[in-house]
This record gives sequence, structure tokens and C-alpha cells, in this order.
Amino acid sequence: MLIDTHAHLNFSAYKEDIDEVIKRTLDNNIWVINVGSQGTTSKRAVELAEKYGKGLPAGRQGVFAAVGLHPIHLEERKVDISEVDPQNVFTTRAEEFDYNYYKELVRSANSGQAHPKVVAIGEIGLDYYYRPKTKIKLEAFKKKQKDTFLQQLNLAKELNLPVIFHSRVAHKDLIGLLKSNPEARPDKAVAHGFVGNSEELKEYLNFGYSIGINGIIFKKIEGIDFEANIKQIPIGQIVVETDAPYLSPPMAPDRNEPIYLKYIVEEIARIKGMGYERVEEATTENALKLFDLNEI
Repeated sequence: MLIDTHAHLNFSAYKEDIDEVIKRTLDNNIWVINVGSQGTTSKRAVELAEKYGKGLPAGRQGVFAAVGLHPIHLEERKVDISEVDPQNVFTTRAEEFDYNYYKELVRSANSGQAHPKVVAIGEIGLDYYYRPKTKIKLEAFKKKQKDTFLQQLNLAKELNLPVIFHSRVAHKDLIGLLKSNPEARPDKAVAHGFVGNSEELKEYLNFGYSIGINGIIFKKIEGIDFEANIKQIPIGQIVVETDAPYLSPPMAPDRNEPIYLKYIVEEIARIKGMGYERVEEATTENALKLFDLNEI
């Protein structure tokens, strides 16, 4: 069994064949957490988790949700092919974080308590990949992201949920916020799709957080040594993810799916000199604990 801890089957890339994709996923004994990036995709993630929930046979209920407002959705701009595959280019619409809206997404309609299949707040964080050129605009840009991030950390604290961090060209600031706001710092979290240096990685590990490994490890990025990072991470702090439909491994089709998670596991096993089964078992156990996953 494998758990894809970060996918986006709730995105429009799957609007024509979502049921078939999820069937393939479950048929291959893979569970998946669909991660929201703003209001509509967070709602869609919850809807998919509910659809594959109560009343289904054991083993067919492994579709979960995370809800949150991704930092790129705070501004309106076109996300181009330098960031995503050509078929996934999109334009963001600026959204203000609505604390109560996201809180209600997490609540169960029946009990008013946390929805059993909404297992995290995320993906949330900081993204400085594209940024304003002037100093004044840049300061406002960063402040808005930081303020929104802290609001969502507070929501996670209130609901006692782990957090899925997104950080791009922003680890220093994100780590700084965690250190300077201990009251909001989550007890459990994952650094999704980690791209950073050894010292930044060490900071997350010292917090006790998990590190999400996905298909970006097959890319060459200046200044990043993915093999060294994977060797540095204890096996007990690794979770695996696809970030589907993005970051498809080179041996898989352009549109990523949870069934291609096996290539990530194989690469981790190769780098760490472990058997595939050992990595599969460890990362699954790590995900079960991190997100408190249970068959509903």
C-alpha cells in the first residue's frame, strides 16, 4: 500500500475522467490526499473525499482532503509554462482568506466537528518565485502572504490539524515565521515538495516535520542536491507525493497521477540503498501517523 500525500485530482485537469483516475488509484492499493489551493478547489477536494466515503467497501474509502489558500492565489496573474506543463497553464484570481469559509469546509455537516476525511490545512505558505520589482510593492506582497499564512496556521491550531507547507524561494522567511510565532507553529506538518539546501532542510527536520518527496527530484535545479537531501532525511520523516497533475516523473506520461507514485518510491529506495518494500512500508506508516488517516 502507498499513500499519495499531495495530489490535485480536484483540479480541472481531471474533469473529464476523475472517476476513472480514482478507480485506477484505489485498484493499485493507493490512498490519496487531494489538496486545495483556494476556495473552489478546497471545496472540490472535500466533495471527492465525501463521495469516496461511507458506504463503500473497505479499501475503497482512501480518498481524503486538505483545504487551504495557496499564496499564488492572493494575486491575479498568469501561471505560465515556466512553472507548469503547457497543458496546465492557468490564470489565478485574487482571493482574500476567509477564515470562517475554510473553517466550515472542515466541519462535518452532521456533527459540527472536524470532518473525518479533511485531514490537513494546506497547501499554505510563501511563494516568492514571481515578485514585484519595486521595494514598496515587494514589501506589501510579502506582508500579505505572511499575514495570510499566519491566519491559516491559527486555523490549523484551532482545528487541531496538521499543515501542508508550500515554500518556493522562501524557506528563510517561512522558517523565520515559525520560529517567531511559536503559538501558531503546528505540532505536525510536512514541507511539501522540498526544494532547498541542507541547512533549510535541517530546520524542518529539527521541528520534527515530515518532508514530502515528489517528481521534482528528477529535475536539475542549480544549487539543489536532491540526492544529498534524501540521504539526509531520516526514513521516519519522509512522505511521498505526486503533486499530480504536475511534476510527472520522466518515465510517466505528461499528466501525472497517483499510480506513478511508485517511481518516487523506487528513486528513494535507490538513493538510500533500501529495498522498495522498506520505503513503501515506512512512508505509508509516516503518512498514517502524520495525517491520522483511518478508513471511515
